[in-house]
Amino acid sequence: MANLVHAILQLLRQRWWLATLVSFALACAAGCLRIFESEAARQKRVEQKKRRDLRTLADKITTYGRNVRQQFPNGAVVVSERDLAEQLRKRPASVLTALNVLLKEQKVQRTQLTGYWRLDP
Repeated sequence: MANLVHAILQLLRQRWWLATLVSFALACAAGCLRIFESEAARQKRVEQKKRRDLRTLADKITTYGRNVRQQFPNGAVVVSERDLAEQLRKRPASVLTALNVLLKEQKVQRTQLTGYWRLDP
């Protein structure tokens, strides 16, 4: 295995221009794919990225609630939307959307106070 890695590194040192040419060609191909993709494909890609980001944010909120629960095992974990947005360095609107996703999954609950949520373990 070490000989293979050494041989590849030696080849790259001797033929550095070939590695540069291949990486440039791959970058051009990736750029062309983005430029020439259809509007439907672009919208689908953007929508999938939003969904992935929303799911990631919801998982971060769940993890945050779990970590707070470990630090303070007694009592409920109640957070405000603004504090949670600041803690996770996200926009309050995106945090609210992620909290609503978690509400549908029954992982959080609204409290009587507006803007505050109870995170279930």
